Amino acid sequence: MRVAAVAFVGALVGAAAVLGIGWAAGLVHRGSTTRTVVVHELPAAASHPAAVRTVIGSLQRGFSPARIFALRSPGVVTVFTYFGDGTAAQGSGFVVSPAGTILTNAHVITTAGETVPGAKVRPASRIYVEFSDHDRIPATIVGWDVYDDVGVIRVASSQHALDPLPLGRSSAVVVGEPVAAIGSPLGNENSLAVGVVSAVGRSIAALTAAHFQLVDAIQTDAPITHGSSGGPLLDGRGRVIGINAQIRSDAGGSSGIGFAVPIDSARRSLDDLLANGRVAYAYAGLQTQDLTAALARHLGLPVLHGALVEHVTPGGPAAHAGIRGGSKEIEFEGESLVTGGDVVVSVDGVPVPDADSLVRIVTINLRPGQTALFGIVRAGARHTVAVRLTERPPGS
Repeated sequence: MRVAAVAFVGALVGAAAVLGIGWAAGLVHRGSTTRTVVVHELPAAASHPAAVRTVIGSLQRGFSPARIFALRSPGVVTVFTYFGDGTAAQGSGFVVSPAGTILTNAHVITTAGETVPGAKVRPASRIYVEFSDHDRIPATIVGWDVYDDVGVIRVASSQHALDPLPLGRSSAVVVGEPVAAIGSPLGNENSLAVGVVSAVGRSIAALTAAHFQLVDAIQTDAPITHGSSGGPLLDGRGRVIGINAQIRSDAGGSSGIGFAVPIDSARRSLDDLLANGRVAYAYAGLQTQDLTAALARHLGLPVLHGALVEHVTPGGPAAHAGIRGGSKEIEFEGESLVTGGDVVVSVDGVPVPDADSLVRIVTINLRPGQTALFGIVRAGARHTVAVRLTERPPGS
């Protein structure tokens, strides 16, 4: 195969669907980043044409969308889903193991995000994946995580040659670095879009879980279009750093800001789904607000940073532990806040500088059933409170 046959495509890619942040990873206010699960980089398949194999060693010599596309597009698939009511949908996905495991979005393979809050999520009754050579084969659902909008499906490795994509680290992503996205925007399979990371650590409202947000979404200016949900967002070395999932637009069209589920979160979902068929998150039952230095001085608090507890869920782990929520609503710098509650400043000795950090600690470091020591400030004094975490209930 000649180099020209590798097809240097420039097209729109995207993510249309969901992310999730929620009420505190078990908290009530904030959402869920997750425990990192190591997925080793996989070498490029020996079946690559010689012209494609030559680019493998050159990915580190600068950002080259053409090289990234040539090397990674064989591992990106178009996902076709069919539901029992006769409806059909199309998204994207990418191979992550030689055994046929494919990552995509939960909203691509289920009704998550399309049903009324509280309604049961229904999986697709039939799923097919189409590779870059247009060969289409059936797939089965392994499971899905509505909180992080991660879906896992599987194909038989004997039915098609597989080119797994290596997973990178979203925690290492920085604003300004170039990225490439591959997927099937508007049904145009095997399309490439490029841009830069325009922000990290974004808290974005979930489309698949009510009252939930994802605190570490990757924001990109790479063009995002409906149909590319579930496709990979790749760094300059061709490693997956996110799953394209959502676009936010005032006009409601394809012009807007794109967001991707961070791959560190997706790793945890992938690991749990492969092992157990479900994902369990720790839950504390707190709604929190950032305590800034200005707010701390206004309230006369002895600490300048932390997670200010606005509300404690009745009967939840934090309530059982004696953590107190706020009792007085005030206006401060244009925002309505509930004050008078405890301030969480640490969990198991790990500092908590803001509300999102509390979410990260609970979801990444802790599991349901564990007891964590919450360091709090109450009435000017520091206390340590033992909180026995439970599993996040549906819809929380």
